[in-house]
Amino acid sequence: MKYDINQIASILGVKDNNLYSAEISILLTDSRKLSNPSETLFFALETKNNDAHNFINELYDSGVRNFVVSKQLPQWKSFQNVNLIKVKDCLHALQKIAIYHRALFNIPVIGITGSNGKTIVKEWLYQLLEKDYNIVRSPRSYNSQIGVPLSVCQLNQEAELGIFEAGISMPNEMALLVPIIKPTIGVLTKIGEAHQENFSSLQQKTMEKLELFVDSEVLIYDEDNQLVDRCIDLKVLSQKTFTWSRINREAHLFISRIEKKPELTQISYSFMNFNYSFSIPFTDDASIENAINCLAVALYLHVPPTEISERMATLDPVAMRLDVRQGKKGCLIINDSYNSDINSIKIALDFQQQRKLQQSLKKTLILSDILQSGVLPKTLYKRVAEMIEQSGVQRLIGIGKDILANAEFFNLQDKSFYASTEEFLKKVTVESFKNELILLKGARRFHFEEINTLLEERIHETRLEVDLDAVVNNFNFYKSKLKPNVKLVCMVKANGYGAGAVEIAKTLQYHRCDYLAVAVAEEGVSLRNEGISLPVIVLNPEVNGFDELFSNDLEPEVYNFRILEAFIRESERRGVTNYPIHLKIDTGMHRLGFMIEDIEKLIIILKEQKGLRVNSIFSHLSASESWKFDDFTHQQISSFRHAAEIIEKELNYPINKHILNSAGIERFHDYEWDMARLGIGLYGISPSKLEGLQNVSTLKSTILQIKNISQEETIGYGRNEKLNHDARIATIRFGYADGLDRKFGNRNGKVLINGEYAPIVGNVCMDLTMVDVTDITAEEGDIAILFGDKLTVTELADSIGTIPYEILTSVSPRVKRVYVKE
Repeated sequence: MKYDINQIASILGVKDNNLYSAEISILLTDSRKLSNPSETLFFALETKNNDAHNFINELYDSGVRNFVVSKQLPQWKSFQNVNLIKVKDCLHALQKIAIYHRALFNIPVIGITGSNGKTIVKEWLYQLLEKDYNIVRSPRSYNSQIGVPLSVCQLNQEAELGIFEAGISMPNEMALLVPIIKPTIGVLTKIGEAHQENFSSLQQKTMEKLELFVDSEVLIYDEDNQLVDRCIDLKVLSQKTFTWSRINREAHLFISRIEKKPELTQISYSFMNFNYSFSIPFTDDASIENAINCLAVALYLHVPPTEISERMATLDPVAMRLDVRQGKKGCLIINDSYNSDINSIKIALDFQQQRKLQQSLKKTLILSDILQSGVLPKTLYKRVAEMIEQSGVQRLIGIGKDILANAEFFNLQDKSFYASTEEFLKKVTVESFKNELILLKGARRFHFEEINTLLEERIHETRLEVDLDAVVNNFNFYKSKLKPNVKLVCMVKANGYGAGAVEIAKTLQYHRCDYLAVAVAEEGVSLRNEGISLPVIVLNPEVNGFDELFSNDLEPEVYNFRILEAFIRESERRGVTNYPIHLKIDTGMHRLGFMIEDIEKLIIILKEQKGLRVNSIFSHLSASESWKFDDFTHQQISSFRHAAEIIEKELNYPINKHILNSAGIERFHDYEWDMARLGIGLYGISPSKLEGLQNVSTLKSTILQIKNISQEETIGYGRNEKLNHDARIATIRFGYADGLDRKFGNRNGKVLINGEYAPIVGNVCMDLTMVDVTDITAEEGDIAILFGDKLTVTELADSIGTIPYEILTSVSPRVKRVYVKE
């Protein structure tokens, strides 16, 4: 899209004859994703956690000169040649532009909503229809009040079909998306419990979702779902439906047979009194339902059944997430072998920039041909070259005949091109990569998984998958419980509770966390070495550690006179003044901290020196998660308030105060003060059992061998367990050296295999563990989940009488961490 700034003002109903000339091609809502400042229009959105007006100064300094705002700030008075379009609501303004833009296109548009399967159906429709149409579709799962208008504004003159998904989490949201998508074809996927918390019933949510299709020409859905069928009647939509059914032979599309085979599913159907069949390379029920929805759309669009059958057989799985893995020779790999359209390239480059904090890592892009763009190759690759240049890529490897033919548009010094992945693998060795942040961005047909195999460091089949989106969700969950001016300190000690401190810290820094905290100086130094610039508190500094602290801008907790006096002496020796420290007060935890009776002496020492300045005063609640100790918690809070007030008054300057931990944030809202500390809650565990958090870490391994063992035989070291039945025993690649407590042995613990629980049998070994799979469908090579969504860390901890912290932090460094992001 390209609009003159005056045209945008007119669309928004803003009359301003003094706008500076500007052409807009980018609508930006996230200041961190800036690429082409001169053609960017930034919308200063206000959310529960952020006010984007605060980032306008930063964007101005980066060259942006066009903004949509809902208020004026005094610091903007010095701006020159700037367009500030003032509206009542910036989100509404963004949506209004998208409505205008959508109205310019008289093409079929498929709108998809439901609880599950939206993104899969969208991507499979793209795979099925890309030969017939030039398609514009939502990038990844851009289905929110912000994502939908940004997606629709990608429509261009070459577009012949649009495919957009719509998600809602609150009543009355869908009505805002209807005129933006304005679907001609509607698809309702599976309705389930996702985002149910804000709806009184499934019926209410279903009725809300159906609002998207009120003006559609046709609505495609599964008529066997009685709830959906009833809601469609209530919505008076039944006259324009295209239904499919496994039961009703009179449905437009009758599914006569579904036959699951080891590696595929064959689906037989009847349409217009003719019988057909096709197969998909999937066997799960969700994929089958998604494929049938796609079948119905393809038939409605008059794709011949023979063509549908051929295309269904080659459907690719949809990788919903990018993942970050350790590569060989100091490299880091971002694997996005998901698709290679121009919109998804921009998203992947943005993510690469997020991870580019360590200055020594060179930004490398391995990019395949871009398929089905609908524009001339020269125009397309010129646009891609500009995008790559703006993102700061330092090395480009292009793979495919089209990108090879247009190599002239790429101005990088370090570039190379190959006609195929096979040619690349023949000519390039892993030795040519060193200390690089490598983004793999390729269409499925180029088989970039082979390149990933070449580059990835393979240490151990066992892996800890860390969901970075869940980290962000949990961060925002707690942020939303605090007043806007309260700073949040996030704990990344103990290697980020086992999840990997560096990647967690990078994610938090990108999402504007205020502070990080680590246990020891070495952890803080590691973060600095990886480019983390956030303030970092060191909770347990050592007397002789001032050099590391000072050299790396780390802020120590000071908890006794010995360390205070040592740091004062060192600051005086170095000529340092006002170095930030954080005073710990012991109000009842009785671990570290100055006692209340120490306050008078503490104040005298602090007032007599100039090297250190108290940045914050804090204390630690010892039982804030437990209702039965609330009286003691209030006693701690009262003691802390008294101590903090005296110290602040005597030092005569403002000092941040904080006492709330994760449980405290959940339960003691009246005592937020200036900061709060987020620990276990960030990693998906609510101390007081609140709902709304997402699991961050999933620990997986594989079955190495399965044996049939007779009754009365024993399993494992020490012959501690004798079988009381003939059993199938599986050995998995995980033991106590990987972090599995030996207390889980002899049926005290379990793992999850193919959705079913398998008890641990015998003693846990150093590298291996045996489980009973007698009543489970399991094969060698299958995945065993040691903890995750359905086998929670809390459940495991309870089973052996420990706490979730111990389970998470016990995962060995030899277990590979894999980071995933939607």
